[in-house]
Amino acid sequence: MAPLLDTLVTTAAGALSAMIGVLVGGIVTHRAQDRQWLRDKQLIAYEELISHYAKFTMTISRAHADQQGWDYDWSEWSAALTRASLVAPADVAGQIDNFGKAINVFLNQVARDPARDPMHNPLSVEEFAQASSAPAQAQVQLVNAIRRSLSKDQKALPFWIGGSLAGRPDDTR
Repeated sequence: MAPLLDTLVTTAAGALSAMIGVLVGGIVTHRAQDRQWLRDKQLIAYEELISHYAKFTMTISRAHADQQGWDYDWSEWSAALTRASLVAPADVAGQIDNFGKAINVFLNQVARDPARDPMHNPLSVEEFAQASSAPAQAQVQLVNAIRRSLSKDQKALPFWIGGSLAGRPDDTR
């Protein structure tokens, strides 16, 4: 009877160990898949946000340079801000908020002020660059927060990228 009991206990222990291994493996795999899904969603949302910034900045810049009217779907910009904030970690969401505020000030200066109508009283290149400075700086902070959140190995960028027409701090031209 003892050898049978030993065999049963050994078999039960082996089966229990296998079940625990499968359960733990499933939990670990599920967490890894969740993290990957979130990272993928974050990248899409961040790309969309920076893309909208580049598009409307260029649209408004061209309108002032060419003394013409312009139009932009601001609901898409608002939705891009919201989507990025929904999937962002808290520090990145804070930078998204700061970026949105800087863009709002920029828009008040270059797009919403009826006295600065691009068709009748356009901003000069220098005035536009000056108005673009705060959003450009906020963009650098946002991009670097995004880079840090995606990988601790990412080094901070000292310059702004696509969308900003402000003079870069590293420009010597």
